[in-house]
Amino acid sequence: MSEMAEAIRQLIQEKGYSEDSVKTIIENALKAAYKRTYGTADNAIVKFNDDMSDVSIYSRKTVVDGVYDPVTEIELDDAKKLSSECEVGDEIDILEDPKLFDRSAVTTGKQTAHQELNESYKDTLYNEYKGKIGEMVVCYCQYERNGDIYVDLGNAGKLEGLLPVKYQSPREKYEKDDRIKALIVGLKRTSTGLQVILSRSDPELVRSIIEMEVPEIADGTIEINKIVRDAGHRTKIAVSSTREDVDPVGACVGLKGVRIQNVIRELLGEKIDILKYDPDPTVFIKNALSPAQVQRVVILDQAKRQALAVVEESQFSLAIGKQGQNVRLANKLCDWSIDVKTEEQAAEMDLSESATMQTAQNLFSDETGEPEYDEIKTVAELPGVDQRVAEILKTAGIEDIEQFIEAYGNGSLQKIEGLKKEEIDAVDAIIRDTVEFVEENDASGKETDSEPAAAPEQAVSEQNEEEVYHCPECGAVITLDMTHCPKCGVEFEFKEDEE
Repeated sequence: MSEMAEAIRQLIQEKGYSEDSVKTIIENALKAAYKRTYGTADNAIVKFNDDMSDVSIYSRKTVVDGVYDPVTEIELDDAKKLSSECEVGDEIDILEDPKLFDRSAVTTGKQTAHQELNESYKDTLYNEYKGKIGEMVVCYCQYERNGDIYVDLGNAGKLEGLLPVKYQSPREKYEKDDRIKALIVGLKRTSTGLQVILSRSDPELVRSIIEMEVPEIADGTIEINKIVRDAGHRTKIAVSSTREDVDPVGACVGLKGVRIQNVIRELLGEKIDILKYDPDPTVFIKNALSPAQVQRVVILDQAKRQALAVVEESQFSLAIGKQGQNVRLANKLCDWSIDVKTEEQAAEMDLSESATMQTAQNLFSDETGEPEYDEIKTVAELPGVDQRVAEILKTAGIEDIEQFIEAYGNGSLQKIEGLKKEEIDAVDAIIRDTVEFVEENDASGKETDSEPAAAPEQAVSEQNEEEVYHCPECGAVITLDMTHCPKCGVEFEFKEDEE
């Protein structure tokens, strides 16, 4: 039957059906027509030629001596006419002519075939597009209904594409036949077929677009660490490079900003911040708050991931962003709770109790939580110190902690250019809260000069057998020949008791 063979070929080659699914659909259609004619299809047998050029349906009947059910039984004499070797109890397949089926049976067969073809086609499309979820596609606007955009996916009308209003960017409007790049985010079965759900607000859409513009991302030289987005308004992208000689931010921006401008144009003017990822949270938070310039970042609580970003007054509104957008996206990007303050606001906060001590306790505790003493000598080694301040002090010849304490006591630190009083006081606060001066003995047992050592908040100094004097202001160990406390700088003098 050449017509049958041609129909099967079209279903397999042009429509994309598998050979097994086509055979199943034809078999079920013929059995449905058979059942409509004889009332049952339990004894219907469908057979295909090896080359799929023809198909036949048979009635499998039992040979009996006296027919009770003509649908499932055949007389022995009639069976011998078909095969002389038949005996009572044998089964014989008798060819049926579908043309003899009544019209209602033929209609039933056609409806069954049509329904199963549709279901099989849905399954084929579903399996095809299920693997495409997360991919970007190019489609064309067809019409709008209740805010939802229905699009043509360019697949000859195989299935429908839907861009729901909740997945649209608020600044975008479309007319018929407008070209749209969207991300496949889901599939939905409907009564009419399969629907592909698209999105223009998903952060991964930005990833797909920028990957097309920056070849270094495709070859693995640049990695996109994280993307956060307020669709239609601003996107922040953290990038890093696997090669030291490649600037990840510069590569994404492109020469004269060509690459990033193409991405912005595709997103219809949405602002995009490309920033460098850094494993150090203080550096990463600074970068994440761009375009604002951050003076310093203080870790308030490492466990709760709370941090304070200090900015100049002129940068405060930029760091916060319109309706808090910039700092909100920075929070999501870094996965930290970031509080932005000006320098004046930060000066009013007791940072020594929160950030400095938190950092000190983290640095000077072992795995069991027991305190350890680590000897430190320089300002740069102080926990939580602003490294910019430490570098300015070093340039001015004040590198050691003892040099800082002496200069702080005589007021010479305020004469150093580039340092503010608040920054100087912050370093002094760190020293007072996290450093203890410990007397050391040399090999002969003689006492040597005191060395500052980082200590926990509740550190307990060892008592010598001889009488020990303490500063009345901060409790540091002092000697009779001192005129200033080496820790807090307070001035004092010793007087002999009249008794």
